[in-house]
Amino acid sequence: MPYLRVMTDKTLHIVGGGMAGSEAAWQASHMGVDVVLHEMRPQVETFAHQTGDFAEMVCSNSFRSDDDEQNAVGLLHWEMRQADGLIMTTADQHRLPAGGALAVDREAFSATVTEKLRGRDNIRVEYGEISELPTDGNWIFATGPLTSPALGEAIARETGAERLAFFDAIAPIVYADTINMDVAWAQSRYDKGETEEERKAYLNCPMTKEQYEAFIDALLAAEKTEFHEGETATYFDGCLPIEVMAERGRETLRFGPMKPVGLTNAHDPENKPYAVVQLRRDNALGTLFNIVGFQTKMKYGAQAEVFKMIPGLEDASFARLGGIHRNTFMNSPTLLDNQMRLKSRPNLRFAGQVTGVEGYVESAAMGLLAGRLAAAEILGLDLPTVPQDTAMGALIHHITGGAEAKTFQPMNVNFGLFRPVDGLKGGRRGRKDRYKAYTDRAKVEWSDWLTNFS
Repeated sequence: MPYLRVMTDKTLHIVGGGMAGSEAAWQASHMGVDVVLHEMRPQVETFAHQTGDFAEMVCSNSFRSDDDEQNAVGLLHWEMRQADGLIMTTADQHRLPAGGALAVDREAFSATVTEKLRGRDNIRVEYGEISELPTDGNWIFATGPLTSPALGEAIARETGAERLAFFDAIAPIVYADTINMDVAWAQSRYDKGETEEERKAYLNCPMTKEQYEAFIDALLAAEKTEFHEGETATYFDGCLPIEVMAERGRETLRFGPMKPVGLTNAHDPENKPYAVVQLRRDNALGTLFNIVGFQTKMKYGAQAEVFKMIPGLEDASFARLGGIHRNTFMNSPTLLDNQMRLKSRPNLRFAGQVTGVEGYVESAAMGLLAGRLAAAEILGLDLPTVPQDTAMGALIHHITGGAEAKTFQPMNVNFGLFRPVDGLKGGRRGRKDRYKAYTDRAKVEWSDWLTNFS
């Protein structure tokens, strides 16, 4: 079996310049460890990426909810900020109005992450594909869901297990000046936001019942991307193509990304829309908007035809149409220890979506932990285990042993991964208090754990 042999001494090598790899490099460099960041782009391209910048966002420009008291991903935001995380700091710097969510100007965000990493004296960037596993040295593999076939095969040979895979879809992006604002209106759901800009962060396209039914008919009949022979389409439930949702029932979209609740049509306030398509600003200039929740596997010609059925998008021009790509992830509960090290080869750590977490924030969070844990090991620091009752700890516990290996699938952070708080009962009426108790407990334990680095 071929292996890559590099004498690394006390240098940390990180493979992959996405969310996880960028965050891992940042954290390790701040702990004083020399880092070599390996990135195959732009020499080796992927289906989804458009640039060679680090931390490029391809599926969405949203980091989801920023509520650190009632939402698990918001709590994860808080924990990353407390750890001086590169991804969250940069996201805050390039934040766009998005109601209660954290959305960013994706191009400016990636460019700034790249600039910051290149500005670190103890980070060296090397371009080119790593296609073999190293025999020595300290490594983190954060190659993400689009791990190259050659490296994926090397990982499969080492682990003795076939790669698991699911399919992920990308939503289309529309040029703002082609949206008909005589039909669409600006409003965040339930007018959420502290400023007028936040309360009008989304554009809304209303549908009548007849328009919705016609849209569903067209969606179901549209030509779709076919999979290769022998491939089975397994989707992550948090990123289902809209046509797959429609196949589950004609009303599914109306109770999902097209739900009309919390919105009032500014052009016709007396009539409640039957369904609403929302668009979220995709860049700081406000020239691009992505169609929220409209990931799709429709072929390009069909997409343009079907999406122009949406009121307000009759004359829309698309900066990018949707697409679908294969994502790769490991059966981490059987392969990784609680330090994210490969059990068969402990000098190799894995981080990010390839470990079975889902989402930009979760990927960056696992990169943050991997970078700190690897740097601590190199420096001879004896760290306590990441507290399980933090958002970070809940995630790492899930992927390294908490999940059932036989049914392991990628997962976002959620309060279902948290251990119960003593004295609090379940039920919907007590959920607000329970979530607040989870976040209060997590913040104390995460702050205490971070003192090990001071």
